[in-house]
Amino acid sequence: MSKKLLGMAIAAIITTTAASANEQRIAFPKDYASDFKNYLSLDRVQNPDQIIRLFANDRALSAAKEDGVLPSGSILVGEIYAAKKDAQGNIITSSLGRRIKDKLLAVAVMEKRTGWGSAFPEELKNGDWDFAIFSPDGKRLNKDLNSCRGCHAPLKDTQHIFSLEHLTK
Repeated sequence: MSKKLLGMAIAAIITTTAASANEQRIAFPKDYASDFKNYLSLDRVQNPDQIIRLFANDRALSAAKEDGVLPSGSILVGEIYAAKKDAQGNIITSSLGRRIKDKLLAVAVMEKRTGWGSAFPEELKNGDWDFAIFSPDGKRLNKDLNSCRGCHAPLKDTQHIFSLEHLTK
């Protein structure tokens, strides 16, 4: 194995190890439903059979309204619900054409801390945001967080957040 190839393999191992270790750095924000503000609820764009309710802590909300730049310490939470389905497995919609919320499936958390982005390869960088997914009772779920990172990474113009304009209003 050439030195260059060996160096690339070692770098990949270090990056993968750093990313895996970082998955444990976000704690479940147990009081988010009362301490954070629910700023948006909608049919989930990425999943046609889900609904999401989004919450933000005061730090994120204040900064969003002040200058639009979310600082270190910002936390966003998404309650992910299944959409109700009929006996045939078809999604039931309301008279407004919206999905109807059923069982809470998971609680997704985005947290921003200075330096957190340095652990990831370019295609998974989200500024200094990182992700965690928990069960409704706060237990960490074994999910591939790189799918979250990869989905949010291209959103550089909106600080890697799909709903930034809803925070700033």
